[in-house]
Amino acid sequence: MSEIENNPHGIFCWSELCTHNWKDGKAFYTSLFDWGHDDQPIGEGIYYTMLQKQGDDIAAMYEMPKEQISAEIPSYWLAYIAVDNVDDCALKAKELGAEIIAGPHDVMNAGRMLMLKDPVGATVALWQGNDHKGCKRLGELNTPYWHELATRDSRVSRDFYCALLGWESEIKPMEGMDYILLLVDGQPIAGMLEMTSEWPDDTPAHWMIYFAVESCDVIVSKAANLGGQVCVPATDIPDVGRFSVICDPQGAVFSVIESVMDDV
Repeated sequence: MSEIENNPHGIFCWSELCTHNWKDGKAFYTSLFDWGHDDQPIGEGIYYTMLQKQGDDIAAMYEMPKEQISAEIPSYWLAYIAVDNVDDCALKAKELGAEIIAGPHDVMNAGRMLMLKDPVGATVALWQGNDHKGCKRLGELNTPYWHELATRDSRVSRDFYCALLGWESEIKPMEGMDYILLLVDGQPIAGMLEMTSEWPDDTPAHWMIYFAVESCDVIVSKAANLGGQVCVPATDIPDVGRFSVICDPQGAVFSVIESVMDDV
């Protein structure tokens, strides 16, 4: 591979939707967030679609292979974290108890990736960028804004990611819970919460992607009108913002947040 110029190590850099219905999924998200799209052929009648804001790539989507749909794998959003050396991270992740799902392997000239399941069961991808560094617009409305790990064991999850990626952690007391901030160079880049008995037993550990929006209530109403299901209604988080959890018509879950922190 050629010399890599990547995003800073440990920063979330890309978001990718694997969906049961590419055509309908594309219509839902481009309508919801006013995104453009660039359909790039990757096979006969199969496309890797770059989702765009004002012509800049900010996320992507593709249709799940039929055999995975038949195996009843749900549609899902996958978060990517930038790393300096994906092969070194693969070895370290296995030593720390992760399961390697795919990779490390090159994605043409775009970069090199690894998909893994962490020791508590959450799936995430690591990305060593080459021609493709990741999202071209960060900290803007209608782009990925925050990433949050829901885990059955916050201690195991925290120890894994801090050892693998060099993250630091900080406990932030919130209403009825301790929220764990994950930091790079002292700056929060993600969060973590422990799943309680109130969560359904069959809900696995998972990374949630939050998209920044101008109005949470407007997006929630729009998503419902487009056929989405509101899983958590618009809810205020003191000093943070107003958020909602939404399931798209194909079954993938994501969140939106209207920040009050003056950072978008």
